[in-house]
Amino acid sequence: MKTNENVALIFDIQGFSVHDGPGRRTLIFFKGCPLHCTWCSNPEGECPNREVMFREESCQQCYNCVEQCPEKAITVLADGKIAFDRTYCQQCESLACVEYCYDSALGIAGKYYTQEALIQKIERDRRFWGSGGGITLGGGEMMSQYKFAARFLELCHHHYIHTAIETSGYASWSHYQEVLKHTDWVFVDIKHMDDTRHREGTGVSNKLILENIRNMAQHCDAFRLIPRIPVIPGFNDDAHNLRETASFLKQEGLREVNLLPFHRLGSSKYSQLSRQYEFAETASLTQDQLSAMKDHFERLNIHCYIGSDTPF
Repeated sequence: MKTNENVALIFDIQGFSVHDGPGRRTLIFFKGCPLHCTWCSNPEGECPNREVMFREESCQQCYNCVEQCPEKAITVLADGKIAFDRTYCQQCESLACVEYCYDSALGIAGKYYTQEALIQKIERDRRFWGSGGGITLGGGEMMSQYKFAARFLELCHHHYIHTAIETSGYASWSHYQEVLKHTDWVFVDIKHMDDTRHREGTGVSNKLILENIRNMAQHCDAFRLIPRIPVIPGFNDDAHNLRETASFLKQEGLREVNLLPFHRLGSSKYSQLSRQYEFAETASLTQDQLSAMKDHFERLNIHCYIGSDTPF
């Protein structure tokens, strides 16, 4: 099934979030992302197709999946463990191996939703949102399925649901214009101000991202715009980059920023996708280090919030 304005591929829906917009919220994670951030905590959101997740510790080596795999992508190794050739998995439509795994070692990242089915799904959470709550679209990158997102956000407004998006900023401005028509809050990432370093960490240039933030800043009377910096030790936490980021925000008339401390909560997902996690030994930053980073912004009268401290 292909995605379009009526069908989207979603890899997770989480209720009761208090970190991604005002009130309590339901987070909807869209599959597919043009960035390849080496620290990403949602690696299953990167590929635009459904994927098999394999929890090796749950596998009882029954080998039903090997027999049922239509692409012959699963093999048994000499030690009895199984291995996947994921180049074949990506062209598989059925992912039948998951159905025949009786130990729940296999799962699927990605489920198709129509507009109506997704509205019905989130309506069940409405009574838990409280005053000011609503939905937040993230990913992956929700702009990778912008046609669906734009129509869904419009439907949410028709149902009197508060809307927010979390985005990398890496999409056509004309696409953002469609999405922002019915968006109340925007969280947009600034991962690095230096284009070369940005390419090294994410695989793409930051020029389009910075230009989109400039455009958003000119229209933020229609929505609240909060730039976010995922603080990655050794990548973007140096004083020079922080000063450059603060200067950019001040130049564009933006007066708040959110620092997102590094964590390793998504590390187990990499092994489930047969991928190597490069930040397995990286330590989280201390509160003193984060406070020192905050000072770079506060000196320029830019309100800086750490983690979930954003005042909603």
